[in-house]
Amino acid sequence: MEVRLTPDQEAFIRRAIENGRFHRAEDAVEEALSLWEERERTRAEIIAAVDAEDSLARGEGRSITTQQSTRKLASEVKQRGRARLAAERKAPR
Repeated sequence: MEVRLTPDQEAFIRRAIENGRFHRAEDAVEEALSLWEERERTRAEIIAAVDAEDSLARGEGRSITTQQSTRKLASEVKQRGRARLAAERKAPR
């Protein structure tokens, strides 16, 4: 894939290399893409949370009324979080 940068973008990257922030232009582009990916993941999480709020408003939520149901939910959340973290660690950067 070939990508053309604007003169301002090229100058920005050159300054970052000159200042020691990056060794190569490719490193700067990889960092930019990584930040974009992170932002898109956050955006997707926000959209999912909003959808979840709408779901709760429609009465589609889950009732958490006992210590047992609270523990079960906490366990499920931990499992999902650990699985997501493991997947992120395996993903190439």
